[in-house]
Amino acid sequence: MSMPQAGDLAPEVALPDEHGTVHRLSDRRGSWTVVYFYPKDDTPGCTTEACGFRDVNADLEGLDARVWGISPDGAGSHAAFRAKFGLPFTLLSDEDHAVAEAFGAWGEKRNYGKTYMGIIRSSFLVGPDGRVARAWPSVKADGHADQVLEALRTANSPAGP
Repeated sequence: MSMPQAGDLAPEVALPDEHGTVHRLSDRRGSWTVVYFYPKDDTPGCTTEACGFRDVNADLEGLDARVWGISPDGAGSHAAFRAKFGLPFTLLSDEDHAVAEAFGAWGEKRNYGKTYMGIIRSSFLVGPDGRVARAWPSVKADGHADQVLEALRTANSPAGP
């Protein structure tokens, strides 16, 4: 499936966190949500990205945004990852990768000469209206959270995006 672009209605998210609580993107209407897809808990790139979001989380929340990290990992893995790195935001389990597919974040990848299907590291800033305000289709983990924060600041400025 193709990746939603700025202006598109964001696909619905209805996924459990490590406690089994289901989080729905439609319940976030009226507020900003950062939805970021990452391949695997506690791996170098994913840890770098998650810690980046951890470090700017207070600034994002100050702009009425919440961060949702989504990967195919299960509840136990998410709980351990959050605890190990002090992650203050929500991690959601997309074990069948259906939500990743809806966002175009599941596809063919290559690593060390092997081709396989997996999460394509990507992020979406979803506005209070439920539409994608900004999409990052191919993310480099280091510094990405700062890019998202800057985009949110721009979107919240009186001049708008």
